[in-house]
Amino acid sequence: MKKLLIVSIAVVLIGYLCISGIAYIHDKDYAERAAVRLAASPQAFGIREVLDRNACYYCHSTKTVLPNYAALPGIRQLAEHDIQTGLAYFRIDSLYAALESGVPAPEADLAKLETVVNERSMPPKLFRFVHWTTGLSGDDQRALLDWIASQRHSAYATPGVAPEFANEPVQPLPHSLPTDAGKVALGKQLFNDVRLSADNTISCASCHKLAIGGVDGKKVSSGVGGQLGAINAPTVFNSALNRKQFWDGRAATLQEQAGGPPLNPVEMASTSWSEIIDKLKQDSSLTQQFLRVYPDGWSGENITDAIAEYETTLLTPSRFDAYLRGDRDVLNSEELRGYQLFKANHCATCHVGKNLGGQSFERMGLAADYFAARGYARTDADDGRANFTKDPLDRHAFKTPTLRNVELTAPYFHDGSRIDLREAVRDMATYQVGKQLAESDIDAIVAFLRTLTGTLSFHAMTISRQNSSPCRGRRVPVDTVSPVVFSIALLRRYDGYTLAPRVRAFKTGCADGYGASS
Repeated sequence: MKKLLIVSIAVVLIGYLCISGIAYIHDKDYAERAAVRLAASPQAFGIREVLDRNACYYCHSTKTVLPNYAALPGIRQLAEHDIQTGLAYFRIDSLYAALESGVPAPEADLAKLETVVNERSMPPKLFRFVHWTTGLSGDDQRALLDWIASQRHSAYATPGVAPEFANEPVQPLPHSLPTDAGKVALGKQLFNDVRLSADNTISCASCHKLAIGGVDGKKVSSGVGGQLGAINAPTVFNSALNRKQFWDGRAATLQEQAGGPPLNPVEMASTSWSEIIDKLKQDSSLTQQFLRVYPDGWSGENITDAIAEYETTLLTPSRFDAYLRGDRDVLNSEELRGYQLFKANHCATCHVGKNLGGQSFERMGLAADYFAARGYARTDADDGRANFTKDPLDRHAFKTPTLRNVELTAPYFHDGSRIDLREAVRDMATYQVGKQLAESDIDAIVAFLRTLTGTLSFHAMTISRQNSSPCRGRRVPVDTVSPVVFSIALLRRYDGYTLAPRVRAFKTGCADGYGASS
């Protein structure tokens, strides 16, 4: 029996050494072949070398070629599990492409890489048990973190961010984005024009109400004839900062997104741009304005260009932006604790950048099966980005939603299945991170999220009367009110934008209170 045990141990040890030896040869060969690949700079080459030496490609690249031993029974199943898990959490191909071309690496990729480098959680211990040469050294760690910081400083840091926050995974909003004033004014009218719909009942503003967070507050939106959509309407606020539009990313630009709903048979149900233009052309005043902005005349391309230009102005700076710009007193201790918990619990690996979201597509239910626990059958909309890309790896992946104004934009998630913000935070910890948060931690994170509630840029709003006066019924666009006769009473003011404002307009002969309205 003792001899049999010794023989068994020897066989296992020999097998382990053989597999580890094959893995070493494979990894060394891959690293040598990778050394001849192009890189945009010496720093980029060094980063690629670190990633390849640590065999990140095994589980995180869609182009992985595994060594022969990976076909062995038992090892094959383990390898397949690791690859499926790795690709679900992070696909490294875009980062590799950035190192080769010199374009900025995606913000979410930088945040995910930073997290695993700081936590030294990659490569996993079991992987390192076979792949002896892997594992980040101190020099590797410093090189990666320095590169991440340089990427953020050069490509993503907002002008005016406090120096100590330039390397944060999230950034303050810019004060504004470049726009054409004529297009903005025209786009604002078209955004609110029901004639874009077949029965003249629905406008863009019907589902994206500026007064309630740029959403409609419904689980799914109602279209022409009361038809119900298949997915929750995301906020229009700050949408110009998204890398792609729609939950599945099928629109590459804001203009392309603006062209979707008017011709969607469930939403606005117009059959063609010609049908829409025939109605709009009958409005002589609007046509004159349109021709001043677009001398080449009416077209679907010009209509959507104007709407997108207007939507580009819908920025909502908040108290958190003031904090990132250097005002250390604007957040209280509970809100600051919530921000630290937000980062410590990996929320900022996906909710990144100026929009705290909108930069990547993430699989719903990474750590637990969200759809099984939801309580009702899966729908076609639940397939997410795969509906557009047809890639099975994209099934259940959705554009990470912005967290700006999140306390206003319930119900939450692509399916509108959660109506309470605390519940949504708890679910994200459970299904995305695999943690059960303490109630006090949820409270702190929610307190932080409420600091993201912002103030809509004034030129994108209208002022509407809110109390009795001789001016009953008047609606005055903010951008038409002279600075001489328009004043704003506010709680605090930072760098040209207001925080928690109390807006009051005063016009000659009409000195009553006005409030923000869609």
